[in-house]
Amino acid sequence: MADNLTRAQRSYCMSRVRGRDTGPERTIGSALRRLGLRFRKHDRALPGRPDIVFPDSKVAIFIDGDFWHGFRYPAWTCRLSHFWRRKIEGNRARDLRTFSALRRRGWRVVRVWQHQVEHGLDECVARIVAAL
Repeated sequence: MADNLTRAQRSYCMSRVRGRDTGPERTIGSALRRLGLRFRKHDRALPGRPDIVFPDSKVAIFIDGDFWHGFRYPAWTCRLSHFWRRKIEGNRARDLRTFSALRRRGWRVVRVWQHQVEHGLDECVARIVAAL
């Protein structure tokens, strides 16, 4: 599939994609604060810099975008160019390494997908609270 944007336009669009404080992260953070929970964000001392960290409980929360982290990736991989296939497969491999490293250190990892936050916030929060 050909790109319908020029190289400069694509570069600008991609520069606007944020990796921190995304909409789903802010939504989950607000819901957890309403419950009176205190947490850290993007702890650099931990592998993968989890989006939300509860240090006392040793729980790390990752809130992953459906596209960037490949939700149901095998179902739609055939529609991607080589560049995007390589990019998403690299993200997925890094996620596995990160989760394994955290578990070896005794952390519980909770992964929440973007669509889960958008369509079932209460269930996402309940999963996080249950892990605590």
